[in-house]
Amino acid sequence: MGQQEKVSTSLAGAVSEEISASLAPVDAELERRYPGDPGTRQPVHTVYVPGDAFTAGTLRTWGDQALALLDAHAPDAASLAAVLGLADDLAEPVYSCVRAKLEREPIEDLRVDFEDGYGPRPDAEEDAAAARAARLIAEAYRDGTAAPYMGIRMKCMEAAVRDRGIRTLDVFLTGLMEAGGLPDGLVLTLPKVTYAEQVSAFVRLLEAFEKVHGLDAGRLGFEIQIETSQAILATDGTATVARMIQAAEGRATGLHYGTFDYSACLGVSAAHQAGDHPAADHAKAVMQVAAAGTGVRVCDGSTNVLPVGPTEKVHDAWRLHYGLTRRALSRAYYQGWDMHPGHIPTRYAAVFAFYREGFEQAAARLTRYAHRAGGDVMDEPATAKALSGYLLRGLDCGALDIAEVARLTGLTRADLESFAAPRRGDLTASAQ
Repeated sequence: MGQQEKVSTSLAGAVSEEISASLAPVDAELERRYPGDPGTRQPVHTVYVPGDAFTAGTLRTWGDQALALLDAHAPDAASLAAVLGLADDLAEPVYSCVRAKLEREPIEDLRVDFEDGYGPRPDAEEDAAAARAARLIAEAYRDGTAAPYMGIRMKCMEAAVRDRGIRTLDVFLTGLMEAGGLPDGLVLTLPKVTYAEQVSAFVRLLEAFEKVHGLDAGRLGFEIQIETSQAILATDGTATVARMIQAAEGRATGLHYGTFDYSACLGVSAAHQAGDHPAADHAKAVMQVAAAGTGVRVCDGSTNVLPVGPTEKVHDAWRLHYGLTRRALSRAYYQGWDMHPGHIPTRYAAVFAFYREGFEQAAARLTRYAHRAGGDVMDEPATAKALSGYLLRGLDCGALDIAEVARLTGLTRADLESFAAPRRGDLTASAQ
């Protein structure tokens, strides 16, 4: 054995104790405000269907229409690869995964829309549509035909439509309770939020419903749609969206960017309203920073260029949508909106290509980290967290399967989750 080093200190233990005591409120605040990602599955997209158009067959109809578009405009792997510029080694795996996904689970997240996509209707008509949505969603979860996530987008909390939005939400949630209770995949979306006080009011509304039905406090969460400039920057120069997250009191699950309302709010002309406009990039970057570490996820917007018409037009729309989706994924916006059945083939093609083309490198890096082996990249615990999160997202959407991940890494899903789980202060410990 080598010579044992002499260890000396100069500070009394009381110094550390005093510092810890002084920072105890900060420790508690960090724990409350930044709990980290919830570790649950995040859908790759959200599909909005008007309340009067939603039926028991909507999910399957979207899948069948998407498959028909593939058959008509990209009937094999080579043709889709040529349209999207997929590498030769990705063409067949991506195409096969897309078709399988459209047959098995065409929509990951569906929102029955009672806002812009629905429009003003007589109260009795909207009441009936909200009750029908509750019944159909309850039946879908009961018979196993539901999407992983389903719910409604109500009208916003502005004065002109507030009462109608509250009533629609009440009818919908009451219908679910009468049909057997709230499903685990239930998601609510609050649109056009401008002030944090509107979020606080929505929290009070959900609290009141929970109390009436004896539900656990906090059972009902919701997404916040960012569709106005005031939702990003307040009059005093602060980031309103950060205030909204705190006003949600732990109930906010996501921030959804509204491409067209937000762009119009800033005066962007219709021809230039898109997810890659500088105004959109700025808004989403502010949303991303405000949400980081809070457990609230950020969702990209949509494109209104639809893949319809002759093959040339469909291919142009597919290339646009694929490119926007890949761009969003590289910026860590792992979810977006899809407005048409023709968008979901390229949504899944982009998502599957993103995870499959980086799979082997991510697996190799995580394996080296897990076994402390050498390599040409020295990864830290935070990078291992990102690598495992990447693989878990690929598994959740169907781009990867656990057998191939285990074959390349020797890790189980539980292993991946353990690497992905540590919060900021726990990362060093996870490396031991």
